[in-house]
Amino acid sequence: MTIDWSWISGHTDYLATLTISHLQAALTAVLLGLLISLPLAVIAHRVRPLRGLLLGLSNVLFTIPSIAIFVLLLPISGLTRTTTVIGLTVYTLVVLLRNTVEGLDSVPAKTKEAAKAMGTRPLRTLLTVEFPLALPVIMAGVRIATVMSISLVSVATYIGDGGLGQLFTDGFQRDFPTPVIAGVVLTLLLAVVADAALVGVQYVLTPWKRRRA
Repeated sequence: MTIDWSWISGHTDYLATLTISHLQAALTAVLLGLLISLPLAVIAHRVRPLRGLLLGLSNVLFTIPSIAIFVLLLPISGLTRTTTVIGLTVYTLVVLLRNTVEGLDSVPAKTKEAAKAMGTRPLRTLLTVEFPLALPVIMAGVRIATVMSISLVSVATYIGDGGLGQLFTDGFQRDFPTPVIAGVVLTLLLAVVADAALVGVQYVLTPWKRRRA
């Protein structure tokens, strides 16, 4: 299998546009997933009867095949980027919700009791004590969800979106492997760079771990 380097050099703007579009779809889905998961995780952590229901529901949504969920959304949002983002957001929920709940569960009870004894209100305790201590576990979920979303964006090619996934369709239809290889390499690079960036974000947001080290 040979690569036509002249095709790549002649389509750099096109590849850059698809790469940016691909990354935007993935990151938007992760951010929306976080906005939905954080309050649901707090509810699941504090209201135990709802814990199994919320986690179970997210697991059920995760079992829906990716192509099927995009097709089911078509009558609602049509052949738009909105369909792509909603579908990807659904898949991030199972990882983000579970990791956030586990992160909150990992906060020592004595730490929360100490905050309460100091007169700290529950909301402030959540924001300044529980979430920061749960951050490493939450960030692990964010990293998984981000890499997963980057890999799944290509599936949206079937509804006319898909970012770098369009290169796969183009290459297969023309029996021309160069776009396919370029799409695979760029998708892998996006995943690696995004994961490394999130490691850096976690490093900045957890200074107490650096001091401990």
